[in-house]
This record gives sequence, structure tokens and C-alpha cells, in this order.
Amino acid sequence: QVQLVESGGGLVQAGGSLRLSCAASARTFSSYAMGWFRQAPGKEREFVATITRSGGWTYYADGVKGRFTISRDNAKGTVYLQMNALKPEDTASYYCAAGLHMVPTPTTYDYRGQGTQVTVSS
Repeated sequence: QVQLVESGGGLVQAGGSLRLSCAASARTFSSYAMGWFRQAPGKEREFVATITRSGGWTYYADGVKGRFTISRDNAKGTVYLQMNALKPEDTASYYCAAGLHMVPTPTTYDYRGQGTQVTVSS
């Protein structure tokens, strides 16, 4: 069983930045591909970004490309999401997820955290 705990959410003005962290309990953290997803009230959960086990490959949703950066520190068992130039439409609960034999998607993953709220005011 792997526990994922997100942190770093909060209230920020449009144009501001936040860095989310997701700490994993697994000693085999480097075996998992990781992803970030978000869900706004009344909307379906959507993909934000993903990163491979080594961190050598990343992929972003079109709406965050160029503004968000996913990274990981396998020694610390943590994946990050640096969010810059935030917009009100980025307001959502942000979740991290882990996939052992898959790249996690909003509906397919091995483990998922409880989420952290990001609110962007205009």
C-alpha cells in the first residue's frame, strides 16, 4: 500500500504561482510513474501532467503547457507541480496519482492522494 499526501495548495491571485508537492510513503517510489490531475466543482477530473519513473519524460495538458512544470525527486519520494501564471480557470482540487505498470490517468491508477485545493482569484 502506498500513501500519497499532497500539500502546497492555497489561495493565490491570477498571475501568481504555487508549488504543489506530493509525498509518497513507498520506498520504491522510483518504480512508479506519477501524474497530477485536477477536478473543479461540477466538472470531471482532468489530466494535468505526468512524469516517468526516472523523470526523463514529461507530458502536459494543452491548457497548462508552458505554465506548469512537473518534476520529481526520487531520493525524497516526492513529485512536484510548479504552477506559474495561474488563471481563475485553474481553480480545482489537485490530486497526485501513481502507476506501477502504467502511466496514471484520471481514471486509471494504482494509488491516489486526497487532494489539495487551489483557488485562483481574478
